[in-house]
Amino acid sequence: MQLHFYPPLSSAPSTSPPSEPDLTSFHSFSFDPSAPDYTSLLSDELLLNILSKLPISQHVSNSLVCKRWLHLHGRLVYSLKVADWSFVTSGRVFTRFPNLTDLDLVLSCIQMPKSSGIIVTHKTMSVHVDTHFILDGFLEETALLPSNAVDQGLRMIAGKYPNLQRLAATGASEEGLLRIAEECPTLQELELHCCGDLALRGIAGIKNLQVVKLMGFIGVFYNSTISDIGLTLLAQGCRRLVKLELCGCEGSYDGIKAIGQCCQMLEELTLSEHRMDGGWLAGLSFCGNLKTLRLRSCKSIDKSPGADEHLGSCLTLEELHLQGCQIRDKQSVKALFLVCENVRDIVLHDCWGLEDDVFSLASI
Repeated sequence: MQLHFYPPLSSAPSTSPPSEPDLTSFHSFSFDPSAPDYTSLLSDELLLNILSKLPISQHVSNSLVCKRWLHLHGRLVYSLKVADWSFVTSGRVFTRFPNLTDLDLVLSCIQMPKSSGIIVTHKTMSVHVDTHFILDGFLEETALLPSNAVDQGLRMIAGKYPNLQRLAATGASEEGLLRIAEECPTLQELELHCCGDLALRGIAGIKNLQVVKLMGFIGVFYNSTISDIGLTLLAQGCRRLVKLELCGCEGSYDGIKAIGQCCQMLEELTLSEHRMDGGWLAGLSFCGNLKTLRLRSCKSIDKSPGADEHLGSCLTLEELHLQGCQIRDKQSVKALFLVCENVRDIVLHDCWGLEDDVFSLASI
């Protein structure tokens, strides 16, 4: 379990991490069990106000003073990464941290020993595995919680955290996400791993959603499919999107077009390891407010972009970032530059096939 604290506005940030509290100050004190506890005269609200103004580096050590201080410390925590799913299903997370607004459940949905020193990494994610783990098939087939178990946890979370603003989960289905949409109207950021098209029907009711990250097909980890159907459901339901990241997603011109037409506030679009059909680049011309386009770890930009006169242009685009992409196909690179002809900054980082011709194409 990893805790994240929001620093108080009136105090300077400490350089000591929360996990290593400074205990040297305790050496000058003598412990007397018979001494009166003057903090018991303070109300919870007053003591909580005092504790909130202390440096973040002291939060962990302060929580060990007594049960009351431990309880009050939990009310100061707003962001939490859960590594053990039973911490949610047992209800302990709600008692220990009643004011959470940012909850990350990704690791807890993966049933692997977190104490193992063996880590399997594939670009965008890392997972701890034991010595008996064999990469035979996908992680979702062997180690992920079943969707009904994840949905049960999401129903509990929806009932306890109505002010939730950010949520990250793995393997959720439509049922669990519908409950989140009904009970958490302030949710603004959502990250979903191993989700399919049908699951995206559940987030259509989250009207204030602004940031979405979807993880579809990811190496040996996830084998889920997000296609034009899912992208259209997302676009029609979440019209206030400002930032969208698609990892390992399928789709085509139709899906990108639907996002551009429905999500008119979209400013940043990221595609990682995309599996888009040929011709998807032309759909960017419908993104009337897009300012930043990022392509990461893409083996191909666009397999068949089509004729130059049919591509259109994204007139508002200002920044183009390519990281770890295959850019040997000059036709697709030229099509990309034509669609992004108004960009002011082009960033190329660790790309394959970077030759002089690519820079000449940038003259577009």
